[in-house]
Amino acid sequence: MKRTIVLTPRRIAMAAGALILLGLLVYLGIRQFRPQKIYASLDSVVAAIQAEEVQSVLIKGNRILVTKRNGDELEALKESGVSFLETLDQLSVITAQRGSFDLSVASPSTWQRTSPILFALLPLLLIGFFFFFILRQAQNVGSQTFNFGRSRVRKSAENISDVSFADVAGNEEAKQELEEVVEFLRESERFLALGARIPKGVLLVGQPGTGKTLMAKAVAGEAGVPFFTISGSEFVEMFVGVGARRVRDLFSQATKQAPCIVFVDEIDAVGRRRGAGMGGSHDEREQTLNQILVEMDGFGTDTEVIVIAATNRPDILDPALMRPGRFDRRVTMDLPDRRGRRAILDVHIQGKPLADDVDLDVIARESAGFVGADLENLVNEAAIFAARHDRTTISMAELEEAIERVQVGPERKSRLYTAKEREVLAYHHSGHALVMHYLPDHDPVHKITIIPRGMQSGGSRSLPETETRLQNNRMFNAMLAASLGGRVAEQMQFGEVTTESTDDLDRVTKLARTMITQWGMSTDLGPIQYGHRDEMVFLGSAITEYRNYGETTAASIDTEVHALVEAAAAKARLILEEHQDDLHAVAAYLLAHETIERAEFIAILNGELTVDQPREPAPPVRVEGKAPQSAPPSQDLQEKEASGKKGLDLGDKPVPNPI
Repeated sequence: MKRTIVLTPRRIAMAAGALILLGLLVYLGIRQFRPQKIYASLDSVVAAIQAEEVQSVLIKGNRILVTKRNGDELEALKESGVSFLETLDQLSVITAQRGSFDLSVASPSTWQRTSPILFALLPLLLIGFFFFFILRQAQNVGSQTFNFGRSRVRKSAENISDVSFADVAGNEEAKQELEEVVEFLRESERFLALGARIPKGVLLVGQPGTGKTLMAKAVAGEAGVPFFTISGSEFVEMFVGVGARRVRDLFSQATKQAPCIVFVDEIDAVGRRRGAGMGGSHDEREQTLNQILVEMDGFGTDTEVIVIAATNRPDILDPALMRPGRFDRRVTMDLPDRRGRRAILDVHIQGKPLADDVDLDVIARESAGFVGADLENLVNEAAIFAARHDRTTISMAELEEAIERVQVGPERKSRLYTAKEREVLAYHHSGHALVMHYLPDHDPVHKITIIPRGMQSGGSRSLPETETRLQNNRMFNAMLAASLGGRVAEQMQFGEVTTESTDDLDRVTKLARTMITQWGMSTDLGPIQYGHRDEMVFLGSAITEYRNYGETTAASIDTEVHALVEAAAAKARLILEEHQDDLHAVAAYLLAHETIERAEFIAILNGELTVDQPREPAPPVRVEGKAPQSAPPSQDLQEKEASGKKGLDLGDKPVPNPI
């Protein structure tokens, strides 16, 4: 790429100084290697002429340059009080008498005539250049000062966005709501003829990465109108009045380009509720917000400028900004469901070679909770993994590895466990998986591993058969029991518990307390919400909880939470004691291979796969339905405890190191 060099006064001055320094060095070098001259008096020069030792004489100004026959050079000056003509007459006499040397008189050179004038003007030139440089800098500062209040809005290439609705997937409802905006920008006369008023502002609300900016560009691209984009933080400055001026300049530019779309990203940076700072708010920010309110309210019905803003914090926006006439339409960019994730994957895999074993439906199911940015990152990570292993296509293994890397983190290959610790981890995660499998209200098991990732030492993953928005009491009780399955398995096998259950206990306690206090799932306490949660706007995301109940109720809540957790632990124990053989088989296979996929898990439970059989790589299977559930436990808990425990005998078999 060709690089253009801009000649600034500073660069010119530096170049001139470098040239002067270089010239001085060259002059000194040449002067050092010049032939050495012998300085003599005028009498010695005359004596040399009289002795016929001189070949030539050159009179140059007030200097007399003599070249002897042997090659030596003499240089003499006129004597004080002796004029140039007297010296010339004296030498002429000598020449007339001898005639044995050449006499010449050099006329003054141009440099000799002009050098005194240049040396006199050089200080004046330096002083003039200095003042020119100072005035130029002052002029630049002045121009920046006058442009300080101009809006830093950015226009898309050729003012028209090249993104369409086809490039946005997973938000069909949002597309339908924004199609009206596109139709108005395309055929505004049809709406204005009927007196219809299109919303002046559209607020896109959604979690980070859901595609709010992409959707705004798609609206502009579909309508074929100019697209202006600016961040909310670019309005706020430390100088009073700058933000308001930038707002006026932005809307002035947009009006000249109408019909157009103005997209303000992260509008909560400037649109935060006024007075939320409790006396310490940013007055300049509030003045900027007031100017935005005035500009948006000042549009006429025939103004074809639509403002689209994006935020993930609509709860902290000023109410005046949300009223009809300003941002009077709110479009929610929700998390994509399984079909939406599948459509987003289809967009991001374009141009990437996929292997034959890739099933994007399975990837869509495994990536529950991912937004568009996460899915784009997932596909990119899979491509990086494939290139790292010198593969020409992206396989299912790279995609699943990318999911785990995004959700949990990379494999911790440097974290080593002892044989005893690995056995504890194997039984812990096997306990989780078995309780998940034998509870009809829990999602099916997808993968079990004892390979550490991120901050986790392993895990048992489950995938839902169908995504649901509503969850009931049975589902939460199954989650409680499955979360305690690892701790119960440790107690059954080793007679003690470890710190591996720390996160499980934290998750169980929070879930049980929320069931009682927030969701009203307690028979004794009734359908009442206990406690008040308040979010302080001026503290960001800080949430403060207030107790609106007494000590007696607090004791009842603690009792209910304790009863829920104990019941879940008892249920997990009954399941694991009923299926102790499965627990030992799964733990042994997990110790030998460190990872169990769903197909292998089902084969182990059915007795079709044991630890002694060689492991065959099985392609990932789609969970069409849950395995047949076993009958309820038929033996009493006390009889099971008296029957003893069946341990895992590894013998002298070497334990493989974790990957």
